[in-house]
Amino acid sequence: MTARRRPMELADRVARAVRDVGVLLREWRSDSRAVSGVWDGLQFKARADSMAHEALSERLRAIEPGTPVVSEEDPASILAPRPPRYWLIDPIDGTASYAHGFPGYVTQAALIDASRPVLAAVYAPEPDIGYRAVRGLGATANGRALPRLGAAPPGSGVLIDNTPAPTGVARAAYAMFGYTDYAECGSIALKLCRIAEGSAHLFVKDVPVRDWDIAAPHLLLHETGGSLRRLDGTPFDYSGGYEHTGLIGAADPATGAAVAEWHRSGQPSRERPRPRTG
Repeated sequence: MTARRRPMELADRVARAVRDVGVLLREWRSDSRAVSGVWDGLQFKARADSMAHEALSERLRAIEPGTPVVSEEDPASILAPRPPRYWLIDPIDGTASYAHGFPGYVTQAALIDASRPVLAAVYAPEPDIGYRAVRGLGATANGRALPRLGAAPPGSGVLIDNTPAPTGVARAAYAMFGYTDYAECGSIALKLCRIAEGSAHLFVKDVPVRDWDIAAPHLLLHETGGSLRRLDGTPFDYSGGYEHTGLIGAADPATGAAVAEWHRSGQPSRERPRPRTG
């Protein structure tokens, strides 16, 4: 029993730290200096990113002194070799949503040990939802245990993306597999959390993805029976470089495999009429 209690106690402390930083982010939103920033390629960088990095790093170091923090906001930590055990954090996932008044952003942390996430916490400040997962011990949303996900064959359930209507590879998958339900959501992590909680079923994207975007929700999916893989179908292994091209998150691993096979084969076109949405 003691062996099981320690990971859960650690998870509780990390979840509180992530929630604390999320509350700060919500408060900082009213400060124009915090939300000011610039576009760096496809990413918007705000002053709040570095503020949240400092706040979350400080709390994690207090929880487990000596465990390094690897963060997008600390370039030196990314350039150094990966430690055997470290915190991988994304102080704000969905900075553009955060800075421009949309609710789809989160703050998150994952504990990486032996090249896999073993503990994770994600907090979405606007809907006030805290997600937590411990490898082998399940996942929760606001303290409620998330059940194992059921079968969701290709075309069933909800396809999720971050635009008002599916575009790019998401639109091609929507048409190819015959999806009729669609949801819009901001950050990468939040979309994967939606799949883990059962309100969405497929997320496919071909943009650059970094390990800190996905490590925490990846564990949520693992603990609820979903799957996350690169666009080519290979697994994320949290070794080597931190950046990858694209991802497939699925409630049903068989659907994730089918989408990867379809993409590898060159995305054969079989356009179906798209439903009217209003």
